[in-house]
Amino acid sequence: MALLRAPSKSSLAPAAAALCRTLLRIDGHGFAADAADQMSLIKLLRERTSAPIKDVKSALVDCGWDIEAAQKELRRRGQVVASKKSTKTAAEGLLALARDRQRAAVVELNCETDFVARNEIFQHLALALANRALLLENSSAQAFGPTQVGPEAFEGLKLNLDHPKINGETTVENAIAEVAAIMGENVKLRRGYTMSASPNGALFSYLHTCPKPGLGRIAGILSFEVGNGNTENDALQRVGSELAMHIVASKPLFLSKELVAPEALDSEREILKSQAQSSGKPQMAIEKMVEGRLRKYLEEVVLMEQKFVVNDSLTVKALVDNLSKEVRSSVKIENFFRMEVGEGIQRNDAESPSEPLAQAL
Repeated sequence: MALLRAPSKSSLAPAAAALCRTLLRIDGHGFAADAADQMSLIKLLRERTSAPIKDVKSALVDCGWDIEAAQKELRRRGQVVASKKSTKTAAEGLLALARDRQRAAVVELNCETDFVARNEIFQHLALALANRALLLENSSAQAFGPTQVGPEAFEGLKLNLDHPKINGETTVENAIAEVAAIMGENVKLRRGYTMSASPNGALFSYLHTCPKPGLGRIAGILSFEVGNGNTENDALQRVGSELAMHIVASKPLFLSKELVAPEALDSEREILKSQAQSSGKPQMAIEKMVEGRLRKYLEEVVLMEQKFVVNDSLTVKALVDNLSKEVRSSVKIENFFRMEVGEGIQRNDAESPSEPLAQAL
């Protein structure tokens, strides 16, 4: 008859230790005699790891119902599974936002299904990564604009997850691998951005489809420069928050007409010209049609030319001008960016090399 070694009581929770003492009574086939105790251990290990019941039971049986050893075995098996799944397309997920008064960081953590994106462990990891990104030094010359923070910026960095189902301090890479193992899906830190306001500036943010504070599927961030430095003004705070929401809803690509990329204008002009020529109208009429439609295009993609979503009788430019008068100080939009989960990912093919980001250039 095989004998089971009792795990150390000090390494187990009291309930688990008591169960393991009971499970030392085994029959001639080497299985625990008390099915109720087996189910209790299965429940305890599932609560610890969130692993499927089938996997939990298998690990416990293989480890002689030693809950600590079974937990380690589940992690080992899960990391193997996570490695195999790492080539699968992960186009779902969440954006996580961390910020203080002058700086914000947004990261995109991807998974394969929205079911995993709703998982509390996945969400905990996303928020931890955003908070870690906020601490990264900004070495970019574009100090107050959106600055990309790629996965390579996190290599070797420590992350304290402080979660009962995940080990405490570990590296970013190991934390992602461990969550992927628990979830049974490819989990990937895809990208991140940081943005700072100027010394006389204020930062505003908005998250859409927000399951809990700091998480969402679409993020809008902008910064104001305030002439008198009074960034706590109520009107300023209200308009800034509304404009962050406007950026999410209206999808601007450029801050002002002067910042529209020449190639974008040329491309749009060619498309509009081709469409107008099919009307069969004279060349002079076609040119007027193209210019009119080009103005309409700029009203759609340029933030300052867009109609304000909260009050469409105003453009964003008029809104900011009115705000300057109300607070008795010059106010201008310094920078903005908009980011959405999964944009640019080809869901049935390799990941697109381009990472679209609406921003002030």
